[in-house]
Amino acid sequence: MALVIFDLETTGFSPYSNEIIQIAAMKMRAGSLDEGTSFWTFVRPEGRVTWRITEITGITQDHVRGAPSVTEALLSFSRFVGEEDATLVAHNGVRFDMPFIRESCTRHGLPVREVGVMDSLDLSRKIWGSGVGHSLDDVMGRLQLSPNDGRRHDARGDVRILAKA
Repeated sequence: MALVIFDLETTGFSPYSNEIIQIAAMKMRAGSLDEGTSFWTFVRPEGRVTWRITEITGITQDHVRGAPSVTEALLSFSRFVGEEDATLVAHNGVRFDMPFIRESCTRHGLPVREVGVMDSLDLSRKIWGSGVGHSLDDVMGRLQLSPNDGRRHDARGDVRILAKA
């Protein structure tokens, strides 16, 4: 079984009124990260990237201007995931990333294929209980991980951090 660790950056928090602007993913097999199998792309939204989103993610309108459409990006991501037995892994993926993927597919007439999903936020809650924070920053702190492999809130950096975790 392959684990596909992935992350999205978006123009906001609602999958119904906001858009995906970046997708990144890496594969793990037998507990080891396969650095040679990574995927990332900016995604061209129909709307604009606001200054607030740029402030959080570092992603500007210039980054997404010539990027693939959401349809092209999601089809490429689906091809990258590939295997029928692949399980997607994301931090807060059940409540955030997967609803964005499902709604974006629906909005653009793409089929939604069922895949296994693991949410590392839920795993954090099981390991450390309810008395502590469970954001990716909290997990990084507990595991003494550094974001030196990439910027936080850039999907590429967040995927690397989650893979280390």
